[in-house]
Amino acid sequence: MFKWAVVFFILAVISGIFGFGLIATVSFGIARILFYIFLVLFVLSLLFGKRLFRST
Repeated sequence: MFKWAVVFFILAVISGIFGFGLIATVSFGIARILFYIFLVLFVLSLLFGKRLFRST
């Protein structure tokens, strides 16, 4: 999922360089959403991962 966030961020930067404002905005928005989803899943995996190892 982090790979997709990086891909959309790079697409947003390239589109911004060429002046495609709408494409850059949409791509950056998608990259930001994917980044936050990745971040939440990472934190959840850290929290629940510790619980699973502690109970065994």
